[in-house]
Amino acid sequence: MLNRTVAPSRHDIQDIAFVQPDEVVFDNGLRVFIFRAPTQELIKAEFIFQNIFDGSENSLLHTCASHMLKEGTKTRTSTQIAEEIDFYGAYLMPEYSFDQTSLTLYSLNKHLSSVLPVVHDILNNATFPDAELETYIRNNKQTLQISLQKNEYLARRLFFKNLFGESRYGRIPTEDAYDRLNREDLIELYRKQVHPQNCTLILSGNITEDVLTQVRELFDIRWRNTSEASRIGSPIFPDFTPKTVVEERADALQSAIRLGMPTVNRVHPDFPAVQFVNTLFGGYFGSRLMRNIREEKGFTYSIGSAFASLQHTGFFTIATEVGVDSTGATLAEIEKEFDILRNTQATEQEIALVKNYILGSILGTIESIFSHADKFKAVYFYGLDLSYYTRYNEIIRNMTAADVQRIANTYFDYNNLLKIVVGKSSSNFF
Repeated sequence: MLNRTVAPSRHDIQDIAFVQPDEVVFDNGLRVFIFRAPTQELIKAEFIFQNIFDGSENSLLHTCASHMLKEGTKTRTSTQIAEEIDFYGAYLMPEYSFDQTSLTLYSLNKHLSSVLPVVHDILNNATFPDAELETYIRNNKQTLQISLQKNEYLARRLFFKNLFGESRYGRIPTEDAYDRLNREDLIELYRKQVHPQNCTLILSGNITEDVLTQVRELFDIRWRNTSEASRIGSPIFPDFTPKTVVEERADALQSAIRLGMPTVNRVHPDFPAVQFVNTLFGGYFGSRLMRNIREEKGFTYSIGSAFASLQHTGFFTIATEVGVDSTGATLAEIEKEFDILRNTQATEQEIALVKNYILGSILGTIESIFSHADKFKAVYFYGLDLSYYTRYNEIIRNMTAADVQRIANTYFDYNNLLKIVVGKSSSNFF
């Protein structure tokens, strides 16, 4: 019988094993990674395309093309596409990020043969109908007008614009950019970008030989390249200089604060240690920023920091909203936390807590085969493999107070931050 007076044994989290995919390269250049789970009847198929940039595109062209992939083909209207997918209980979702555009299908194994042809049709025959494009432009212009009334949205726009300039990471939506969207440019981007040589397909679930036969028939034999090898393009970033940007909002009750700077991304050997220090500093609910700014001072409901990794760069950011009368005090407390982080060693108790939080979070995110595929995807497009996580976990487990201070003095400097405040002016801002 279980003795409930005795606590269960405790042990530290050690190395975490990830599922290695099988890799197949089709004759048309499509690279396929297969994550097998024979007992999982749900199949996930992710068609991921590297975004094509030549520097001259409308800043909204890629997001519009992603959204409108399902809006009609040469043989199906948007309504017909939605009805076919829904009839079989499947789910089809386009997604856009700075570096990739994807089309993801979820389907039961037994219905895959009925819905895969719809995906094939979308990836080969999308038409971007004018009527749907007009609706997209109208709706998004209205959404933009509403968003521009929100301080947090304005602060985020100013942050990315000042950090990344005219590169793909710094371009911001404008009404003029929406007005310049047109069907011809969308079709040209689609022709250059949506083809097998520019695609990575990640299959996860009960991937049987029959499933692979269906996939090969549609996306190898019947999917040809529509374009010569296209230029992916590397962003050109402006020289970064720390500065302060304040936008006056006379009727503001709250100030939106956004701080940050360009920094290393996932390929840098210090990235795991940087993420550890950021977690301690502002990356989870028990972080120092949260304890100080929310719990002790009561200046905000939420504050957080992050080291974000993009394919060509990375950035550090702190974001919060506070009452206009607390803006200056909040910034002073944030600066104080930077000084403490750099000049005072963390306690072993705090370091142990952060280790357990990070490693436990990783364990909590791999509950299914789809999660293993996501972990692979997170490193693959950086030219890394799953051994990254072995090194990552090892670095996290071995972090010391001295390591935290070393990383803090290298990557966490309040004086090197871009400082954005959108709210009501006050002489004690900075």
